[in-house]
Amino acid sequence: MKSFALIGAAGFVAPRHMKAMQAVKGDLKVAYDPNDSVGIIDSHFPDAHFFTEFERFDRHIDKLRRRGEQIDYVSICSPNHLHDAHCRFALRGGADAICEKPLVLNPWNIDGLAD
Repeated sequence: MKSFALIGAAGFVAPRHMKAMQAVKGDLKVAYDPNDSVGIIDSHFPDAHFFTEFERFDRHIDKLRRRGEQIDYVSICSPNHLHDAHCRFALRGGADAICEKPLVLNPWNIDGLAD
C-alpha cells in the first residue's frame, strides 16, 4: 500500500486527491493546511494526522521516516505560489510530488526541481 501526505487539505481540489488516493488503495498518513476547518479528511481517512503548522507537519513526516514509514507521495494542493517550495519539500524527503499545475510560476525555477 502506498502512503501519502497532503499539503493544502482545505483547498477546493483536495477532496478529488483524497478520492484518488482511496481509488488506488493508498493511505493518507498526514495532512497539512493552515485552515483547520477540514472535516472532509475524516470521511476519507479517519486515522490521518492533521496539522495547521507546516513545521509540525514536517516534524511528523520526519518521525514517520525515522520509524521506517516512508511517505511515498506528497499530494500538493496548495496555492500556486507555494507549489515550487512544496514540491522541493517532497523531493528532498524522498517522496514523489503530485502537484496541481502550475508546478512553478517562473520557468527558470523548474531547473531546481529537475535537479
